[in-house]
Order: sequence, then C-alpha cells, then structure tokens
Amino acid sequence: MIGKLDLYKVFSIVAKNGSFSKAAKDLFMTQPAVSQAIMQLERELDIRLFNRTPKGVTLTNEGKRLFEYVHSAMNLLNVGEEMILEFKNLTKGELKIGVGDTISKYFLLTYLESFHTEYPNIKFKIENGTTQELISLLKLGEVDLAICNFPVDDPTLAQIPCMDIHDIFVCGYKYKNLLPKQVSVTELMKHPLIFLEPKSISRKYVDEFLLSKGLRISPEFELGSHDLLLEFAKINLGIACVTKEFSQDYLKKGILHEVVLKEKIPKRSIGICYVKNVPLSPASTKFVEIIEKR
Repeated sequence: MIGKLDLYKVFSIVAKNGSFSKAAKDLFMTQPAVSQAIMQLERELDIRLFNRTPKGVTLTNEGKRLFEYVHSAMNLLNVGEEMILEFKNLTKGELKIGVGDTISKYFLLTYLESFHTEYPNIKFKIENGTTQELISLLKLGEVDLAICNFPVDDPTLAQIPCMDIHDIFVCGYKYKNLLPKQVSVTELMKHPLIFLEPKSISRKYVDEFLLSKGLRISPEFELGSHDLLLEFAKINLGIACVTKEFSQDYLKKGILHEVVLKEKIPKRSIGICYVKNVPLSPASTKFVEIIEKR
C-alpha cells in the first residue's frame, strides 16, 4: 500500500505533466502503478481529481484547488530536505557549547578557531558557567556539549577526557623568599591561602586531597575566577591554588613561582561531556572529532 505522502507526490507529478505515462518516467514507476495510485487517492478523498482524455489528463476544478496546496507542501518538504542536507554537510547550523571562562580562554579558543576556519557557516552559541551549571544546561538541552573539569559523577553523561591538568600552589616574590625549597601541605596551611569558590569542581578536588591528609582549609580569599587567583598572588596577598597549565605566562616570565610540595596533588583532566541517550548533531560530532585528533 502506497503511503498518503507518496500518493500526493504522484498526484503532483501527474498534474505537472498532464500525463500518466510522462509522470511514470519521472517517478521511475510503471504507468499502471501511477494510474492505480491516482485512483487510490481519489477513492480516499471520495472525489475525482483528473479528467481522463485520449491526449492525457487535466485537473478537475477540485483537483486544481488541491494541487495548489500539494504543490506548496511539496516545495516546503524539498526545502526541508535541502536544509537537512546543509546541516549534515555542515554548510549551515549551530554549535552550542557550555564552558567556563578559564577553560574557554586556555583550551577552547584554539579549537573554535580551527572549526570556524573549516566550517565558517556554523554559528556558535557559548554559555558560561561552573561545571555544575553547565551540566544542568546540558541536561536541559540548552547546550550540545559541555567542556568542563573532570571528574563529573553522573552516569547519564558520556565523558571524553581531553587534557591532563595539575593543581599547584604559586606565590609572588615575598612568599618565595619565606618558603623552603620543598614544603609540606601542613606547613603551607600556616600561610594566607587564595582559592576558588567552594562550589567549583577544581576547589572540591583540592579540598578532598587536603582532607585525605587530615587538613581542612579556611582560605583568606575565595575568588570566582582563575585569573584573579593569579593576580592576587602576584601582589603577595597569599599563596594561590591554580591550574599549572593555565598559569604558564606568569610562571615562565617569573611573575609567579611554583611552590614545590612534598606531597603532589594527583593530576586530573578537563574534557567533553554530552548526554548519552541524545544523538550529537553533525556539527557537535565534527567538533568532538577535531578535539580528539589533536
């Protein structure tokens, strides 16, 4: 049994050609099959759509009215199919990414540049937030991908680690001269400390490490941005806990100095999250591929 949409497609092609035989050639069908399809449509609508003549067929008045709507609908479907092909071929579309400010600045920008160079017609929508905020946006469908700090404890999410990072302590010239070459975490706690806010994954990770050593911290400063950690340490307000990979400019220029711990904090990672049971868009799939190749 031919579906209703296929019947309307046959109807449209017959109406344009004014002939069952010509329509059959365009549709790669036999003429009897085309004739049967039109008869089926007329039965279902309970109305005659074509006048049959020895020279071909012409639309009845009712057929003419129906053709106006069918023709418009077929055009809309064609436009829709073309749009889907554009999305698949990445000549049109949108990539919605959730990411924190620091990861965006030190990790994401390079990949955005590469992707935009290759697929300039894809629009970006970037949402900023903490890891927990980004996970919420991901589950609500507000973003396609979240690029955030790991670990993320959520079995509904696929997680792709992309880059190892290390939590370290840094200080300015004042504390560099006060501290020995190697410092225990217990000794470190005696000095003013600068940390991210408690809600951040980075802070929670270091807190758990320190708790494993029997230490509970009470920082002098709790800040909302990694760059502020570096700036506060720079002017000797205390010793800051930062991400080593995102602090290279300060360390290489000698503006800040890494505090060498006797007990190093285990490495962690940043990476891509997406909802497991939601298929990625073509743009999201390609973006993940670009990151994984590097």
